[in-house]
Amino acid sequence: MTTEALLSRWPTGAQKIELLHSVLIFVGDFDECDLETARRTYPGRRPVLNADGGLEVHPAGSGAPTPLVRRAAGVLKPEDGA
Repeated sequence: MTTEALLSRWPTGAQKIELLHSVLIFVGDFDECDLETARRTYPGRRPVLNADGGLEVHPAGSGAPTPLVRRAAGVLKPEDGA
């Protein structure tokens, strides 16, 4: 583990962590590798990368979760669901 990896990978690379509507939000610049790590860390929950490069971990449920950043920005159309 290098210093660069420690400061850029999830979860140690998170600049801020929030909980909103039962969704853990990790602010940072994450990628598919971090997403896979989150899937293994939170079995049964639904992690997703948002448009800002952050990582959101949604509660268990069916289907793919909609990132809160997209919902808040009003990007979703009514037929997309919320």
